[in-house]
Amino acid sequence: MISRSRPVSGPSSPWDGEFARYFGERAHSLRATAYLLCGDWHRAEDLTQAALLKLYLAWPRLSRHDSLDAYARKIVLRTFLAENRRSRWKRERLTDAPPDVPTTDAETEHDMLVRQALAVLAPRQRAVLVLRYFEDLSVDETAAALGCSTGTVKSQAARGLATLRNRLGPHFVAVAVPGGR
Repeated sequence: MISRSRPVSGPSSPWDGEFARYFGERAHSLRATAYLLCGDWHRAEDLTQAALLKLYLAWPRLSRHDSLDAYARKIVLRTFLAENRRSRWKRERLTDAPPDVPTTDAETEHDMLVRQALAVLAPRQRAVLVLRYFEDLSVDETAAALGCSTGTVKSQAARGLATLRNRLGPHFVAVAVPGGR
């Protein structure tokens, strides 16, 4: 997907318009995926911006623009996983009193419960569940996005769903996760 030629740089690169169109069409969707991964809109915005910056820097070397969505999603996912590896030891300390966070009208209690349950999963399990059930990727597509085997995707999905069932109850997960898979 990426060629080895050097990018053309400058204040106004020839691919700026093409990237700006892609950004306008897909930034919201990538941010929503990032939010499902991390559970925080501010952090999702940071992940999306970092991923789109990486995509912009790689843009002139991309030889196939027909699979940009999968490539961009992979960048968001890898940025999320890398950030979790790096910041595991530098993370803020949690307290027993959560901060007051206003909810939007569109946000339901059901959605909040699912996101809270997702937050307790290991980053890899959470990534698998988000890609499989919220992004509706197949096992093969999820494995390709994560750079792992299909068996790993299946086992991580099974473990993640088991954790969700323990947190939410088995009747809840069948409704909360599209298809109850």
